[in-house]
Amino acid sequence: MTDKTTIIVHSGDMDKLYSALIIGNGALAMGMDASIYFTFWGLQRLQKGGLEKGPLSKMHLLGLGKWMIKRRMKKANVAPLERLMADFKELGGKIIACEMTMEIMGISRENLREDLIDEYGAIGTYIQEARESTTTLFI
Repeated sequence: MTDKTTIIVHSGDMDKLYSALIIGNGALAMGMDASIYFTFWGLQRLQKGGLEKGPLSKMHLLGLGKWMIKRRMKKANVAPLERLMADFKELGGKIIACEMTMEIMGISRENLREDLIDEYGAIGTYIQEARESTTTLFI
């Protein structure tokens, strides 16, 4: 078992994506390997133009909650999702897109950000990543 973190991103909510990328970047910065497996609504964030779209969380409040949080994050110099994703990739993080979800939700490879995705795989791909990990998270 290597010093590795594997994260499942099941939700497309902005707060959960921030959590996954912050944890993934933290693991990479500490010298660990890190992979993120995007499935179901999380996979929608890997669509072209999808990284910054989507609801904030359960506190979306018809868009007002997201607007307020983004404003506060900008004031606090919190990096946008696009920057966190770029950092994750630059530090050697691995992004896996769930093929089963692609089929179920009608998402084709042409709709996804090929520049972000390292691998397409099903549950066996995730299980292998998790089997090699010291830390696994479901977000």
